[in-house]
Amino acid sequence: MHEQDSTPNSNPTDRGRRGFLMGAAGLAATSVVAGSAQAQAASSATGVRGPAGPRNPVTASVTQTGRRRLGSLKVSSIGLGTQTMPGNLYGPVTSRKDMVALVRTAVDQGVTFFDTAEAYGPFESERIVGEALRPVRDKVVIATKFGWDINPDTGAVTGLSSRPEHIRRVVDGMLKRLRTDHIDLLYQHRVDPTVPIEDVADTVKDLVRQGKVLHWGLSEPGLQTVRRAHAILPLTAIQNEYSTLWRGPEQNVLPLCEELGIGFVCWAPLGMGFTTGAMSPYFQFAEGDFRPVFPRNSRDNLAANMPLVQLLQDWAVRKGATPAQIDLAWLLAQKPWIVPIPSTTRLSHLLENIGAEEVRFTPAELQELNTAVAAITIHGDRLPPEALAMTGVEAPPR
Repeated sequence: MHEQDSTPNSNPTDRGRRGFLMGAAGLAATSVVAGSAQAQAASSATGVRGPAGPRNPVTASVTQTGRRRLGSLKVSSIGLGTQTMPGNLYGPVTSRKDMVALVRTAVDQGVTFFDTAEAYGPFESERIVGEALRPVRDKVVIATKFGWDINPDTGAVTGLSSRPEHIRRVVDGMLKRLRTDHIDLLYQHRVDPTVPIEDVADTVKDLVRQGKVLHWGLSEPGLQTVRRAHAILPLTAIQNEYSTLWRGPEQNVLPLCEELGIGFVCWAPLGMGFTTGAMSPYFQFAEGDFRPVFPRNSRDNLAANMPLVQLLQDWAVRKGATPAQIDLAWLLAQKPWIVPIPSTTRLSHLLENIGAEEVRFTPAELQELNTAVAAITIHGDRLPPEALAMTGVEAPPR
């Protein structure tokens, strides 16, 4: 499951991205120019960038030029998550046609990394991605995920399943929905506590031999499961939640990725919209929005966590950016093999998100920001209890 940054409902108390960008219409009308080679060259191997001059967040370049490596897989430095595009997580979207158009616009703006899953919709997100990317299939990287037992007719989810025969069957369905003959990056969405990870890895290895899958990864896995899976078939990426709002991976997961040479993909890089400044204790969630069930999104916890939003807003003013861009740029600066995948259903947010690569921190600034973020206590669990119980799970022995 991905939590994402799309926030379809507005609120008169919203500060952050809407006020800072002076409206979506102005941004959408801005002509697009390529990012400068000078800005790209300023990126160092550590992800810390040199000082930048004044920049206008509305008129600055919104064409993404940065590239990163997840293992041997080369992707844009910021990808696009598509979990919210079916319109059943953060409330309804404008139309399916608009979502296809948004994915194609992302390609035009330099995004090459697109993340989906069979569970999103279910199935509809993969269909949107497949339709949108078919004309440029050889120029983009598509990641999707298996691991749930989903009725192909009704869409009902009855639990987890990573049985080898199930994986083979669902991958064939993915290929049809994605309108492709291969999946660039295939994740196990959640570790199945009833199936040894060696059986999963062996199955994916067979799919690699067949050319149906090129790379593989795990989402929210246990640490020993990562080591066992990597020993059978080297992992390209681990996908976990990570942002200034949730820094859990820093303790064990990121060091493990660095040790094994595995890339790291951040879902919920904007804290389900919280770090954009769009949410507050008075925020009214739209009908059908699933975020109220998350403990950290209770009114009391939203109020208690507002110091983080204030910090990001202060840095946004300081750097001539938006709070969302500060959060994404902070992620990019942590490690050169970290790639955030914010999801959105709005053009203005897409352009804002990819513009984060233009935000640069000096080493001193990054240390200052890291220290300030670490000093803030975050209140409330990141997921409901039943979902939290599915994270960090160790697969059973073979």
